[in-house]
Amino acid sequence: MSGRRVVVTGLGPVTPIGVGRHEFWQAQLKGVSGIRSITRFDATGLPVRIAGEVDLPGHLAPGRREELSTDRCTQLALAAARLALEDASLDLSEENRDRVGVVLGTGAGGASSWETNARLLETAGPNRIGARSVVMSMSNSAASHIALAHGITGPSTSVGTACASGGEALSGAHQMIVSGEADVVLAGGTEAPVTPLLVSGFARTKALSTLNEEPEHASRPFSADRAGFVLAEGAAVLVLESEEHARARGADVLATLSGYGRSSDAYHVTSPHPEGAGAARAMREALRSAGWSASDISYVNAHGTGTRYNDASEARALRTVLGEAAGRTPVSSTKSMTGHSLGAAGAVEAVVCVEALLHGLVPPTVNLDVVDPELGLDVVGAEPREARLTTALSNSFAFGGHNVVLAFGAGAA
Repeated sequence: MSGRRVVVTGLGPVTPIGVGRHEFWQAQLKGVSGIRSITRFDATGLPVRIAGEVDLPGHLAPGRREELSTDRCTQLALAAARLALEDASLDLSEENRDRVGVVLGTGAGGASSWETNARLLETAGPNRIGARSVVMSMSNSAASHIALAHGITGPSTSVGTACASGGEALSGAHQMIVSGEADVVLAGGTEAPVTPLLVSGFARTKALSTLNEEPEHASRPFSADRAGFVLAEGAAVLVLESEEHARARGADVLATLSGYGRSSDAYHVTSPHPEGAGAARAMREALRSAGWSASDISYVNAHGTGTRYNDASEARALRTVLGEAAGRTPVSSTKSMTGHSLGAAGAVEAVVCVEALLHGLVPPTVNLDVVDPELGLDVVGAEPREARLTTALSNSFAFGGHNVVLAFGAGAA
């Protein structure tokens, strides 16, 4: 079973700029911003009052029962999984569901449920706490509910490595398939961090953009006037399969997940290594895993948060790994449009990479009026760029020093 090739056959993005493959991709090409004034709660008085929020269409919105028994984080994941399965034309009732797995990443899990019940405990006492408060808050809730909803009885697990969680989940799914533990895995990330506590907490780290009066222009990765990242909710699930399984059922192969790399900075709990040492190790390992050289890379979807420290550190790592190719390899940050969905970001941006490879288009980095000249990168600006794309790297770096880089190849190459 070892050495099996892993392919992508379904995409399920649920983002502030679009829900579902077509809407999400078209919004990127148009440079749509999903950042707005917060509507999920009254943010009056908070230093940051903007975020990326998802508008679920009616057919994906939770029913009343689901709304009362699951956290927003789980609801977004369920919508993403449903979209991914539909996109893959995968009918699980025809599968041996012992051979299907789930790997979901999340940084904060059921944060909204924790906050709601903490307030209830303080104001109304323990008898007002809901009987499902614990299971709604658990970080494994999303993976569990996807398995429950679809009768999946293979391995089901959760990953929590902060902003690297979505990428980490996809690397774990790759391992499951290559090892022969599963033939199909629903993998990705989900996050619903637009809550009073998390917005306030991230604001205290001084990492968030405070451009409250111009939300659509607040996320400015790689720009000389970047102002910090913008918190966002979102989810994405990808259907991964062994190539053998996908071919046997006649599935359309969208891309290959050719390899991945992981590392730890072991430097600081919130700041990246200033030279990007850990990020560079993860990128090199992704190349080794995929059997590629630096000159093979056609596109890099950067972590690109728009903070002073992250952008500089990531740029140094890219220059170290790409060498002479750094100035001619297109790089973009789609967080400029979606905001930063923490544990979901790596999965959302994996979807971006697959679509870029399929269409031969590098998505833009909006709000990039003046590229920081110290970065030394070919950052794609406000308009998408046509290119012959055969490979793509997707970077995810996290608080705690977690680094994950995914390597995607076009088609079944």
